[in-house]
Order: sequence, then C-alpha cells, then structure tokens
Amino acid sequence: MSTARVLVVDDERDIRELLGVALARMQLEAVPAETVADGQRLLAEGDFALCLTDMRLPDGNGIALVEHIQQHHPGVPVAVITAYGNAQAAVDSLKAGAFDFVSKPLQLEQLRKLVNDALRLPARRPDASADDSGLLGDAPVMHALRDLVTRVARSQAPLHISGESGTGKERVARLVHRQSARADGPFVPVNCGAIPSELMESELFGHVRGAFTGAARDNPGLFQAAEGGTLFLDEIAELPLSMQVKLLRALQERVVRPVGARDEIPVNVRIISATNVDLAQCVADGRFRQDLYYRLNVVAVQTPALREHPEDIPLLAEHIVRAIADRHELAQPPVIDSAAMQRLMTHGFAGNVRELENVLERAMTLCTGSTITVGELRLEAPRNPANGTSGAPASATEPAPAPPPTEDAPEPQSLEARMQAMERDAIVEALEATRWNRTRAAERLGLSFRQLRYKIKKLGIE
Repeated sequence: MSTARVLVVDDERDIRELLGVALARMQLEAVPAETVADGQRLLAEGDFALCLTDMRLPDGNGIALVEHIQQHHPGVPVAVITAYGNAQAAVDSLKAGAFDFVSKPLQLEQLRKLVNDALRLPARRPDASADDSGLLGDAPVMHALRDLVTRVARSQAPLHISGESGTGKERVARLVHRQSARADGPFVPVNCGAIPSELMESELFGHVRGAFTGAARDNPGLFQAAEGGTLFLDEIAELPLSMQVKLLRALQERVVRPVGARDEIPVNVRIISATNVDLAQCVADGRFRQDLYYRLNVVAVQTPALREHPEDIPLLAEHIVRAIADRHELAQPPVIDSAAMQRLMTHGFAGNVRELENVLERAMTLCTGSTITVGELRLEAPRNPANGTSGAPASATEPAPAPPPTEDAPEPQSLEARMQAMERDAIVEALEATRWNRTRAAERLGLSFRQLRYKIKKLGIE
C-alpha cells in the first residue's frame, strides 16, 4: 500500500520540518511547499490525501489556496494553520471551505486528531439519492439541500440550520454527522429551551463532585459526551446570555471547564446549532450575542418549508403511510385516493412535514377500509400560502368554490397563530391566578423566569 501524501504549505522552514516529522510518525509522507503558487503546482502534478497551509504566505494567503482547492481539487480536504488567538482568521478559512484549522503554536495532539479526521472523510460524491440521504423529495430545493449537506459534511466548521418548525432540522443535522468524518463518533442532541438556565452550565460542561448542593459525583457533561462526534444544539436562541459567553469560549479555544473544576479540558466536538426563529433579529434585539452568532453561523443551511415544494407531497405521504403501517405492524398500508392526495397538495401545512405526519396518522386511525379518503383527512379549508385565503371546503367530496369573505367574517388563522393564541391564553391565566407574580406563574407553567419573560414580550402581553 502506498503512503498517503500530505501537502504542507508554509514559508517557515522550522514549521515545515516539524510537520514533516509529525506526519512521518503517522506513516504519512509530507510534501513541502513555500508559496501559494508552489502549492497549486504540486496539486496539479500529483494526488494528495490532505493539505495543510499557513495563513500568511509570501505571494498571498492560505484562504486563496483553500478557494483554489475547492474549485479544482474538491476531493482534497484542506486545513489552515492560523496565528494563536486569531479567531477571525479561523472563521474566514472555514467559510472559504477549509476542513478545519490548527492554531500556532502547534499542539501535536490536536494536529493528530485533525489529520485522522481528515483521512476518515468519505469520498466526495454528487447529490445522494433521496433514499440514501433520508431527505425525500425530487423538487429542485431538495436536490439543492442534499447537495449542500454533502458539501458541508466534509468540513469541521460550525453549522447553523434555520427553518420553520417541522421542516426536519434535526434530520439534516444527523445526516451531516452521518456523512462526516465523525460518523463513528456520538451524535448528542440538546434542546436548549428544555434545560433550566441554572442547570445549563453543568449540563453542557459538566461538574465535579461537591461543586454545588446535590453534586454527589462527577458529571462529564454533554460536550465530553460528544467527544469525537457532533453536539447538536437545538433551539439555540433560548440559550441564556450568561451561557452564550461560555459557549463562545468553548468554541474558540476548544476547551471546557466543568463547574467547580480548576483545569480546562480539551474537547474535539463539532457544533451544529438550529433554530426556528430569526437569529439575526435576536442579535438586533439584544437577546443573542453578535460574536457568538458569527461563530455559529460559519456555514448556514436553510430547510425549505413544505409549501415551497408541494410536488413532493405524494412521495412524502406514501413514505409516511408505509412507516406508520410498519410501526403498527399492519400487513398492508392503506392507499391514499386521488381526491385525498389532491387535497393534501392544496393544504398550506403551516406545521410542514410534522403536520403532514400527524394528519396521515389520524387518517389511518379513522380509516375503516383499505383507502384513505378526503373525509378521513379531517383538514380545514386549503389555504393559499401567498395571501392566507381559503380555497376549497374541507370535507366536500365535490370541490365547490369558497364563499366570498364578508366584512364581519373572521380571517382564517394559521396553525401557528392558533398555537400562539392558546399559549397566550395559558400565560394570561397563570398570571392572573398568581396575581401577576411572574416567578410563581413561571413555576405554574413549568417555564424558567427568563423563558416566561421572553414569551410575554413576544406575545405582547401587558
């Protein structure tokens, strides 16, 4: 078996020699280069398993070489060597397409982990099939999403996934993990909105025995639980400001300090975050740190709403029906008749794929034969996503035009608006029951004080 070759681009002879020795100990051949031009020439002449490049070079910078490799040698992962503490250079290199970065002074253990991760990367391939990826759909937006997932999976850069509720953000995160060099490591999902703020630091970073009342033993925390893999921070906008500062340090320095511990612990974790709100607006409102936003949003992925690709609804519906039938051990899944399928395709689906799943599970429960009909869907009148107006009646077997709205007729509400109204009523009821004592109301609702304060502001409760 031939020795894998690593291109080392640095104008400092000592660094080239140090990297050469370290790579030789890993049974790899280091091929040195001093400039961007030398690196481009060597890449054109031979095959390389990895490229390590300094940021500052005599005829340019490492980012120029990263961009050249992305365009002409996309199968070669490239890592950038940055000056110690230069976090912005690291972020810029990751945005340009670098696999990862290593800081000066070089830490050989960190370098070894980086090289091993890079060599474990699966071969780059074109858009995966829907069956392989788990992201079903033949619409252009779904092909684009699968292609983007394939590309970002080859990087170690922090990834931020945004999109409406029910669009499959965690599914995308799991797929990125599965296609990455970290696929053999753990995937640890965390719902930031479900952890009480006073326990957040201990949950993420861990604690030592005796750090606080009730800490009877050491707890490694979720960062260490995800060592060598991926930590998925869902609902990242719910993270308290005090924790945002500590998360920023963990991302920049790649270390965590358990509560009550003196020493910091190095961690090798890729962060994927997600939210269904506008994180940039949270920054503008002062609810999210700008520096953390830019650190998390190095690579951005937007999951499309179902109304953006309604042509995929038949494929999704049939897949969901089969999955439900398998889960309930049904010998033969029911068939969705043409009228019911047409009805599904004209529905707005404010809850996206999750709502589609709920609708079909309800229909299968109500279905008495081998066919799901329009009546068993129990859908409200279809909505025009462009203007929110109704289309056809909900349960008619023969579609009829909807009556024109009158001035006194209430505007139809989306599912999200209804949920917000219900949430508002529950909060007001709790506040009134506690004579507007927010602390007691939060306890009554099972929320943290900060979460209740945010919801009061969001829902305009005075």
